[in-house]
Amino acid sequence: MNSAVALVPAAGRGERLGYGMPKALVPVRGVPLLVHAVRGLLDAGRVRHVVVAAPPDDVDAVSALVGGLPVDVVPGGADRTASVGAALRHAVAAFPDVRIVLVHDAARAFTPPEVVGRVVDAVAAGSEAVVPVLPVTDTVKRVDADGVVLDTPDRAALRVVQTPQGFAVDTLVRAHGSGVSATDDAGLVEKLGVPVATVAGHPSAMKVTTPHDLAVAEKVLVEGL
Repeated sequence: MNSAVALVPAAGRGERLGYGMPKALVPVRGVPLLVHAVRGLLDAGRVRHVVVAAPPDDVDAVSALVGGLPVDVVPGGADRTASVGAALRHAVAAFPDVRIVLVHDAARAFTPPEVVGRVVDAVAAGSEAVVPVLPVTDTVKRVDADGVVLDTPDRAALRVVQTPQGFAVDTLVRAHGSGVSATDDAGLVEKLGVPVATVAGHPSAMKVTTPHDLAVAEKVLVEGL
C-alpha cells in the first residue's frame, strides 16, 4: 500500500565529497545519489509521492533528473531543517489526506526497501515517530573541549540512526513549527516530548559523505553487498 509521502532534503553543498556540486547530484555509476534515493523510496512500494527540496538555483536541473517520476521539486532552505520544512509545507498542501510522512537523506541512497517498509508499518501501527537504527559496535568515548576523555558510555544503550525517519504528519508539522533546532527530525520531535520508536536499520543505508564512502557505495551498488 502506497501510504506515505517522502521528503528528501537535497540542498546541501557536500564540500567533503570534492565534486564542486551539491552532494545529492554526485553520480554513482553515472546516476546521481538523489535519483538512486528517490527510486529506492518508490521501489519499496510504500511511498506514493516524493518531494525534493533542491538548491534554489538547481530546481530546474533537479526536476529534469526526476522527470517522469511522481516527484515534486521545491526550493530548499539555508539548512536541513529549513529544507525539510519547505518540503513538508508543500506535501501538506498538495496531499491533504496524507497521514504518514518520511524524511530521507539523499546521501543514504541505497537504503533497502525493507527498511522503508518497517518504518511505514511502525507509524501505521500507531507510533508518532520512528527511526531505523543499528547497534554501535565501536567503543565510544565522551570528551571535553580539550579532547580529554570524560567517560565511556555503555554502548549497549547506544544506536546509530539512519533514514528514512517516519512520522505521523501532524506530529512532524508541530515539530517544525516549534522554533527549536536539532540535527535530525526525530530530534525535533523528541523535544516535544513525543516518544520515538526504533526499527532495524541496515548497513547498506550508510550515509555517503566522503570520497571513501562514495567508493564503498559504488561497490555496494555493483556487487549488491
